[in-house]
Amino acid sequence: MNAGIVLIACATYFFLVPNQFVTGGMTGLATILGFITPMSTSTWLIFLNIFMLVIGFIFLGKKTGIWTVYCSLGYSSLMLLFEQIFPLEHPLTDESFMELGVGILIYAVGTAIIFYTGASSGGMDIMALIIQKYAKVDVGRAVLFVNFFIACGSLFVFPGIERGILSLVGLFANSFIIDSVIDNFHSCKYFVVITDKTELVSEYIMNELHHGVTVTDAIGAYTQTKKGMIHTVCRRYEAIKLRAAIKKIDENAFIVVTTSSEIIGKGFRSV
Repeated sequence: MNAGIVLIACATYFFLVPNQFVTGGMTGLATILGFITPMSTSTWLIFLNIFMLVIGFIFLGKKTGIWTVYCSLGYSSLMLLFEQIFPLEHPLTDESFMELGVGILIYAVGTAIIFYTGASSGGMDIMALIIQKYAKVDVGRAVLFVNFFIACGSLFVFPGIERGILSLVGLFANSFIIDSVIDNFHSCKYFVVITDKTELVSEYIMNELHHGVTVTDAIGAYTQTKKGMIHTVCRRYEAIKLRAAIKKIDENAFIVVTTSSEIIGKGFRSV
């Protein structure tokens, strides 16, 4: 969660705000308001987030609300800190498209990390979680829906159409990257193992990886040899370890590994 806060704060302050990129959210709205009023972007961000936090507590529950408060305050505080330590009057470079790409990549990864922990950075992300909860859509699509009109607003506020078009491009990229990163967090490996040493492989999976095992009898059609077929799932970081252990136990084992977008059940996701 802390890593996500640092990433989105760095992306916003160093890349998005100096270039007046408005990819939606309270940050985008605060950027617009900071441009047309005497108040700074970070000050507007605090006021707007307080309002949305109240909505979050009502619709998302106490736990999500508390963590969202933590992320929101951390995000806003880092923005204020950056303003004092690294005052920026101009973008870091003259390459707007490059800064958009770097900024959106960092921001989307940070946002996805925070969403994955069950919280949000506040603002319109709260609305995205509410839409995801009740409409059952991917969180990236929900982010795109709630932020689209704010991003369009930048076309009419900031001089020149280039920034507005780049902002819309960034918004779409941000939404797709968020879904991709979260899918990678949820993805697991499904193993089908055909082996003569069913008990040894099963014991390793249950005792070392603490995952369940389903065993069925299998007969090779060509040799008519009876073997055991093991079915199990594990997380991505456990897959290499499991594959090496199986080969160590039975070097003749036949292993099929496929990627699953998510696993729902005991030891994995509950919903």
